[in-house]
Amino acid sequence: MIGQGQVPVIILKEGTQRSKGQDAQKNNIMAAGIVADTIKSTLGPKGMDKMLVDSLGDILISNDGATLLDEIDVQHPAAKMIVQVAKAQDMETGDGTTSSVVITGELLKKGADLLDKKIHASLIVEGYKAASKKAQEILENLAKTLEPFQEDNNLLFQIAITSLHSKSVHAAKELMAKIAVDSVKKVADIEEDTYVVDLDNIKILQKTGKSLVDSKLIEGVIVDKEVVHTSMPKTVKDAKILLLNQNIEVQKGEWDREIRINDPLEMKSFLDNEEQILQEMVDQIVASGANVVVCQKGIDDMAQYFMAKENILAIRRVKKSDMEKLTRATGGKIVTNLKDASAEDLGSAGVVEEIKIADDDHVFIRKCKNPKSVSIILYGATKYVTDEAERSLHDALSVVRNVVEDKTYLPGGGAIFTELSLKINEFADEFKDKRQLAVKSFADALLSIPSTLAENAGIDPLDILNELRAAHAEGKAYHGIDLFQNGKITDMLEVGIIEPLRVVSQAIKSASESSILILRIDDVIIARSERPAMPPGGMPPGMGGMGGMPPGMM
Repeated sequence: MIGQGQVPVIILKEGTQRSKGQDAQKNNIMAAGIVADTIKSTLGPKGMDKMLVDSLGDILISNDGATLLDEIDVQHPAAKMIVQVAKAQDMETGDGTTSSVVITGELLKKGADLLDKKIHASLIVEGYKAASKKAQEILENLAKTLEPFQEDNNLLFQIAITSLHSKSVHAAKELMAKIAVDSVKKVADIEEDTYVVDLDNIKILQKTGKSLVDSKLIEGVIVDKEVVHTSMPKTVKDAKILLLNQNIEVQKGEWDREIRINDPLEMKSFLDNEEQILQEMVDQIVASGANVVVCQKGIDDMAQYFMAKENILAIRRVKKSDMEKLTRATGGKIVTNLKDASAEDLGSAGVVEEIKIADDDHVFIRKCKNPKSVSIILYGATKYVTDEAERSLHDALSVVRNVVEDKTYLPGGGAIFTELSLKINEFADEFKDKRQLAVKSFADALLSIPSTLAENAGIDPLDILNELRAAHAEGKAYHGIDLFQNGKITDMLEVGIIEPLRVVSQAIKSASESSILILRIDDVIIARSERPAMPPGGMPPGMGGMGGMPPGMM
């Protein structure tokens, strides 16, 4: 209210929207909750898929949380923060995106209930922080340790297939799991007694026309190129491969030049000289012992002819990323000057051959002795199938990588979240103020995972939670919901439902940090642009004439 004689003070631009206090908190919590509820039904092996249609009419069918949230064009700032939670989870662990968003939504709902009870946001935040830290300690104690992974194929297979249970690749999940385990084991490197896996060394190639069960792992690299000359061999066994980052062409000058030739013999001499240079380059390739050339740059037509006469298979203009994969797969080195090429620089492969897949020719470099880079061909009836299969396979590769690198895993099926809820509830008794309520709310929020798993499977979540709590109260820390046995409560490790420690740990970290961040916001100011909207013609209203100038201004 402004007193008599007082002038109102305008701080914000006209059109700026502002909400503060509990209104701001509730709006943010509601927006974040709507995003969480949107993808909640995709969680677990009985989860449903979503279909998204963009403004161009392109269709996306998926149940991958990160993919769905990345495609949904959300506008609310709090909702955008939930999308960032999913992206962070996907980048860090490759899986568990839906779980992290569901927990975030539940933590915020519990936080809203506490705010309604007049508990200050600062106390809620302190309680959530303490509970999150305690959860990490409990997880470390509950985690099981993986033995040397070369001997533990079965456990890695179970971890991969647990991830694939919730994907739409049911018909080929055993094959996908085996491909994921074999791929990760092939590309794993040892660094200071620990394994490091770079998933960029696994190339995935999508092809339509066959069934998903026809997908296969190639122990080597598939290059999306064809043999450069029709007279070259299409198959080379016991291949010695020269990886070359140099043009096999006569070098052109830096400036345009004009050559005047008065005698036809001079022209012949000029052409013979070019031919001689190319012949010498091919002779250097032959001298190195190479019978396959993979060139990152161009190969002259005459050089192709000379190489074909020597029965050398060659491909050109290969991507840098494929060249790097080939160095790991074949053991060769990338040569930048043909004069320096030697037998020591060559890579090797059992077979190099050109194969037609669908309507495209590809060169397969396979049967490598110890390939540190591999390729996977994913077949499917349609592009929608292969896209979703690649997303599913990426999740399976990620969880296997996580366990190989960290050597730790946990039971799935909601078991670990139930145990965490029980332990954190006990931990809450250490607080003698209102923070105790926040810690207990954190513990209750973790039960959203087993509750949602049951709900998506058509099972009464209340009954399941009561059974789970009873089992965990008896000390059965690894008991969860076996959704393939009508919701039977059993030991998850015994039935092979397993997930990496990294996935669960990161999901709880991401959820707690993002919910804390949103709960601490008590003022939202949204500035609107003063620039007038552009009409279909492309100029602001009232602007006309030549060059967008007002009428009469010429």
